[in-house]
Amino acid sequence: MTVTIVGSQLGDEGKGALVDIWGGDSDVVVRYQGGDNAGHTVVHDGTEYKLSLVPSGAVRGKVGVLGNGCVVNPETLFDELDTLREQGLDPDVRIARRAHVILPYHRVIDGIEEEAKSDDDLAAGTTGRGIGPTYEDKAGRRGIRIGDLLDPDVLRERLEYAVPQKRTLAQEAYGLDVATSEHADAFDVDHLFETYRAYGKRLAEESMTVNAGEFLTAKLDAGDELLFEGAQGTSIDIDHGIYPYVTSSNPTAGGAAVGSGVAPTVVGGGEVVGIVKAYLSRVGTGPLPTELDGTDSEEELADFIREKGGEFGTVTGRPRRIGWLDMPMLRHAARANGFTGIAVNHIDVLAGLDEISVGHAYDLDGEELLTMPATTERWGRCDPVLKSFEPWDEVDWSAVAVEGYDAIPDNAQAYLDYISAEVDAPIYAIGVGPGRDETVVLDNPFEQ
Repeated sequence: MTVTIVGSQLGDEGKGALVDIWGGDSDVVVRYQGGDNAGHTVVHDGTEYKLSLVPSGAVRGKVGVLGNGCVVNPETLFDELDTLREQGLDPDVRIARRAHVILPYHRVIDGIEEEAKSDDDLAAGTTGRGIGPTYEDKAGRRGIRIGDLLDPDVLRERLEYAVPQKRTLAQEAYGLDVATSEHADAFDVDHLFETYRAYGKRLAEESMTVNAGEFLTAKLDAGDELLFEGAQGTSIDIDHGIYPYVTSSNPTAGGAAVGSGVAPTVVGGGEVVGIVKAYLSRVGTGPLPTELDGTDSEEELADFIREKGGEFGTVTGRPRRIGWLDMPMLRHAARANGFTGIAVNHIDVLAGLDEISVGHAYDLDGEELLTMPATTERWGRCDPVLKSFEPWDEVDWSAVAVEGYDAIPDNAQAYLDYISAEVDAPIYAIGVGPGRDETVVLDNPFEQ
């Protein structure tokens, strides 16, 4: 059986905690897209693990796979693995030989391009980790794949083809003096060859690389349970998100098949669980119809939610923009992914507020819309049609986590019922705090 975990909003919904919980019932946890721009914070047995590339299931001792849809920075990968081992874990991580490699020149160009885009208000809020430029090279057929690191002749050939193009781009288009800058090594074929050949040797020595589709299909045939872990969220999907303020891959459920090598019928025949944050948060520019930024009282409310919810990027530390829950966004996500269930996180953050609202619909030039428009320009002209909910008091959320759903305040239950009804999917879990033991689990998707 398979379970696919998908972010239903803008990528910071708290997927890692649910992957950690339900990953305990899986045998293999698979990342199917993204790279080390995808921050997960997992708390287990009182220890906090900050992961940006290693699948969250590694904390639970599961086999972790980085699928062919991922882009992999070997330096980040080995740093995370070494840190986890220092924390007493023994992660078993495999990497698809078809996955593409992030190289230093990708990171340099990413930073330059994002700075240039910021002048035109087109910055996507990228982490500068080289994700986008690596996917560009993948689509442009000049990328370097994990399998290439294992063969020195192929690696040398690929670098000698790609690096001169990148050097020319940096110099001619962006005015970077490659020869004298601090980034000279990023555009030096010999340096890159020696560095990445060494990574290839370690990958081989630790038997970390696999033909992902074949490996995962064999696991399924053997009766193993697979959990697919998406990074980011539906509304920053390259095809289904708020383009151009998007990531460079497909976090939606369809990406689980393409990015892992298993058949679409396998993913579609399993469970697809959408993770929902009880309000909205966002890093980067672009429209946000329900954003709390209009009046002093709204900005104070946003500051309160931001501080209470710890709304700062796991990878970058940047403060996130805050808004009310956007229901048209969730309806769009439910349609694009086909949710069989949802999990709602952070209802504890909204406790104690004087007011709670939801963007139930949009008003676009006098027309009511129940889902997101196809173009970001039209979305940016949408005004939220707000629906008010009775607030709920602050309670002992640790006790709620122990006592279960009935201990959740009645008004919070009404809020949850509304979300479930609007996306036409049952609630499988409710997050009432950051820790794995601060989640009220109603159903296990592996038992559906």
